Amino acid sequence: MGESDWLAERFEEQRPHLRAVAYRMLGSLSEADDAVQDAWLRFSRADTSDVENLGGWLTTVVARVSLNVLRSRRSRREESLEVRMPDPVVSPEDGTDPEHEALLADSVGLALLVVLEQLSPAERLAFVLHDMFAVPFDEIAPIVDRSPEAARQLASRARRRVQGAGPVPDADLTRQREVVDAFLAASRGGDFDGLLAVLDPDAVLRADGGTEWAEATRVIRGAATIAGQALAFSQPGLLVRPALVNGAPGIVNFVDGRPFSVLGFTVVGGRIVEIDILADPARLRELDLSVFDS
Repeated sequence: MGESDWLAERFEEQRPHLRAVAYRMLGSLSEADDAVQDAWLRFSRADTSDVENLGGWLTTVVARVSLNVLRSRRSRREESLEVRMPDPVVSPEDGTDPEHEALLADSVGLALLVVLEQLSPAERLAFVLHDMFAVPFDEIAPIVDRSPEAARQLASRARRRVQGAGPVPDADLTRQREVVDAFLAASRGGDFDGLLAVLDPDAVLRADGGTEWAEATRVIRGAATIAGQALAFSQPGLLVRPALVNGAPGIVNFVDGRPFSVLGFTVVGGRIVEIDILADPARLRELDLSVFDS
């Protein structure tokens, strides 16, 4: 085996972990892949003969690249958008594929990713690396140009925001699917009371239509308001495919054979507390939804 092949093999061993780190940092599948590719380029050109912990070294590289992306977003003032949905990880309902299983090893639902979008870049990095991947603060500190204690405080602030805002979904996927199916049936049937029965009174719906469909971008709060809008889910020509969205029951909608929207549901206590919708045509085109075409 040549040196280049040996380096590539060592890197491929780390790729699933690195992609998982980047996805949690960025909430974007394409940007996560770009960050991992950037790490490969740096790795292939660097002298790592003295590196004892290759996984830790590569994790640091991916974290630095991701932090720069987050800061660039902020400089473009993207954080001022009312809704910025993370990319969903969409799988067939009968189970995730091995690649998705690695990406969602910690059951990172859309609800959690939405909360992470609200953190500062440094808070997000400190929380993701420490709380999700057990990276010590001594190693996080130089990435964010802070002391270890300051890095600890960043993670602590992030943790408080995450714990206060992120609902914990029910563990029973079968029961979650039953609740989602009941919502869809009530929506198709125009059953307002049926919708109220499966929606938490304080439910939140977030929709991201992107720049191509800006009028669809909105946040709707309250079961009655969401129920009043639910007939939109049963518009003519809409083909509904059940799916797993970030490991939880969801749906993919098609119109004229093209992806129209991806819906993720968060079910807590037998009721829907969050509905997260990606309807941005540009970002939907980037998702591999070919398995749902048949």
